[in-house]
Formats: sequence, C-alpha cells, structure tokens
Amino acid sequence: MKTNCSFTEVDRLMKSLELAIYVPIFVCGLVLNILALVVFCFLLRKWTESTIYMTNLALLDLLLLLLLPFKMHATIHRWEAHHRFLCSFLESLYFVGMYGSIYTIACIAMDRWVAIRHPFRAKQLRSRRAALGICILVWVVVLGGTSPIYSFRTAGNGSFHCFHGFSEKGWRPDVISCLLGFGFVGPALVLVVCSAQSIRTLRQSGKESHKNRACVRIIYSSLCAFLVPFTPSHLGILLQFLVRQDVIQDCMAKTNISLFLQVAMSLANITCCLDALCYYFITREVRTSKQTFTFRRSRSSSQRRATTSISEL
Repeated sequence: MKTNCSFTEVDRLMKSLELAIYVPIFVCGLVLNILALVVFCFLLRKWTESTIYMTNLALLDLLLLLLLPFKMHATIHRWEAHHRFLCSFLESLYFVGMYGSIYTIACIAMDRWVAIRHPFRAKQLRSRRAALGICILVWVVVLGGTSPIYSFRTAGNGSFHCFHGFSEKGWRPDVISCLLGFGFVGPALVLVVCSAQSIRTLRQSGKESHKNRACVRIIYSSLCAFLVPFTPSHLGILLQFLVRQDVIQDCMAKTNISLFLQVAMSLANITCCLDALCYYFITREVRTSKQTFTFRRSRSSSQRRATTSISEL
C-alpha cells in the first residue's frame, strides 16, 4: 500500500489491546466449547440434526481458539523468514475456523426454516445423515476457499509479522468480492431471511408452546452469534479495501480504518463465546423433547395397563 502515513501508533496500541481481547476469549471459549462437546458427545444420547450442526460448530470454534496463542505470539514477536509456510498454514486454518462457523450457522438457520416452514417435507429433507453430509461439505468448501492464502504472503529473507501484512494479491478486487459476497453477505442474507420467516411462522401459528419459544430463542441466538462479531469485521475489510484502492486517501481516515479493522477482527473471535447461547438452547430443547417423549411413553404404558386391568374384571 503506497502511503506516507505512519501506523506506528496503531501497531503499538494493538500490541496491548489484542492481548486484552484474546486472553479472555481464549479462556472462556475453550471452557464453553469443551463443555459443549462433552455434553453433545457423551451426555445427550439422542442425536438430532441440531446437535450434529452444533457439534460441528463447536469443533470449528475450537480450531479458531487453538490458533489464538499463535496470533498472540505474532502480535508481539516477528517470525523468521523460514516460518512463512507455517504462517500461511496457520492463517489458512484460522479462516477455515471463521468461515466454517459462518456457513454452519447459516446451515442451522436453513435447517430450522425447513423444519418450521415445511414440516411435512422436512421428514424427507432432514435427517442425521444429511446433516453430517452438509457439515463435511462445509469443511471441504472452506478448506478449498482458503487455499489461495498461501500465495498472499510475499517471499523474502527478512522477519515478518504473521497474521498481518498480506501482499497486494490478497487485496485484489476479485478476491475481496468473493470474500465479502460468498463469505459474509450471502450467508448473512440466508440467515436473516430464514430466521425472519421462521419467527413469523411460529408467531402466526398462535401456539405459545415451550417448543416454539425454544425455537425462537435458538433463532435469535444464531442471529446474535453471526451478526455481532462478523458484521464489523467485514465492514472493516471493505473499508481497508477502499484504502488499498486509493478511494480513501485521507491519512487520518486511513489510520482510523486500520485501527477499526484490527479491533473488529480481534473481536470477531468472540463468536466462540456467543455460540454458547446456541449450545445452551439446543441442549435444553433436546432434553425437553427427550423428557416429553419419556413422559408420553410412560403415560401410554400406564393407560394400556389400566385398560388391560379393566378388561380382566
């Protein structure tokens, strides 16, 4: 980027600010996602489409969290030139975790939309095998989509800051258009439209049942886990792209955008904690459904026994 502006003050501020953001997210997110995996894999015996998606989301969040120590190290220390491939590999995995989470949340919204808006067709469209296949497809898509990152870091013999300073290849219009279009705007539209239609259908049904309220909570928690962390970060990417294209040339604006982008990208990792809202409501829904099924089965058994006893009199 050709500029006479100095970003030294921004870099100095971010060294301490990123650590203040990453450490609580790392500790809190690690505990919540490990607990979620324990609950989903060992405590909930009934696997549903929702729990499969949530397990995939927890795995992606864990991948994101396990890379935060490398980001914290790269914030303070420069890496030697021979670590460039390792850096690109870690950067690729970081974006796999981020955009894998985005696509998984969008898939959860679509799954809920099918179940609520098309309950009769849902029996053919929804299944645990289909949910597992979609989760595998998400991994394949994001792994393939992040592969160009290996070409975004310029070769050289000097030390460098990993997770910072992509080359001009990473800011090409086609790259940023695909990133914003397929990585954020597309999934965001799917999430918002499916969520709005699902909530409207639940409210128009006129049934204030516990299951309906649980579905609404899951929908709102998914919206929160998506829009709160990812909207500012992608807005920052768009603004930084305009800086790279010399659309924004004011020095003060450039430094403010650089600070905003770095803070927004750091805070985007809070999705690992916000997803815990989805885990909580999904767990409650599954346990409630299980208890309701057990109650109905025991009540049916009691009725059959009572009928048999009456007939024997």
